[in-house]
Amino acid sequence: MSNRLPLIAVFAAVILFLVYSSVFVVNERQQAIVLRFGEIVKVETEPGIYFKAPFGFFEADNVQIIDDRILRFDLDDIRVQVSGGKFYEVDAFVAYRISDARTFRQAVSGSVSLAEQRLRTRLDAALRRVYGVRGFESALSEERAAMMREVADQLRPDATSLGLKIEDVRIRRTDLTQEVSQQTFDRMKAERLAEAERLRARGREAAQRIRARADREVVEIVAEARKESEILRGEGEAQRNGIFAEAFQRDPGFFEFYRSMIAYSNALIGTGTTMVLSPDSEFFRFFRNPSGTAAPANGAAPAAPAAGASTGAVAAPTETTGANP
Repeated sequence: MSNRLPLIAVFAAVILFLVYSSVFVVNERQQAIVLRFGEIVKVETEPGIYFKAPFGFFEADNVQIIDDRILRFDLDDIRVQVSGGKFYEVDAFVAYRISDARTFRQAVSGSVSLAEQRLRTRLDAALRRVYGVRGFESALSEERAAMMREVADQLRPDATSLGLKIEDVRIRRTDLTQEVSQQTFDRMKAERLAEAERLRARGREAAQRIRARADREVVEIVAEARKESEILRGEGEAQRNGIFAEAFQRDPGFFEFYRSMIAYSNALIGTGTTMVLSPDSEFFRFFRNPSGTAAPANGAAPAAPAAGASTGAVAAPTETTGANP
């Protein structure tokens, strides 16, 4: 019995090795291609435990595991020319999955890097075609979604020939090149300066209109005020003259005396004026005689001044505030 134990152990090891080499597992993120002497025997796309012929190292049956998830590759700093002739830099990426493992194996030997290299070339060409018929503003507007769909539609036939399915194409960035960026900045600066100058011109025009309207209103208000003041002054002068006339009619002698006193006050008090007059000057007649008439040379009583003469004598000083009443 002890002599058989090594044989049993060897036999069990061989059986375990055969079972191990003939079993493979596919999880939910994978799909498997079973190859027999380089030819595709079957493709397993569902997760589970599967069997194949053992001794894969003799090229009997080999299993190639392929990713069944959505994959992504990026395309950065692609220089594209738009319809206006200017160049821009574009970043994009493609989301895809391996939908046909058999075609994928036959086209690129199951190599993801080789498939992405071919897909990258086609994506570059599709981006150039889509941007070439549009302006730069399209990538910044609502047309951006249509551009991405168009790129995806152009990419799908080539992807299908590689066994791939395009899930999505996204344009991540559309930017100006350095020289175009400077030109655009200069143009935007000039536009803003022109707009600022237009706003200043409109402001100056509005200010001039407001100033002219205000000046006109000032002239109108001042003219109206002067008109009212002249009317009030005229009415006041008329009332004053009426009062003077009424006072003169009541007592002409007293009125003449009062006016002369006012003239004395205006001429002599607080003016610092030196007056050189004849002693018998008409200006001082009330100092010589309370009646305002000069005494006769023979000592006779002075005659009463005529009303017209007295009025004329005091009329002159009523109009002056200087030396003469």
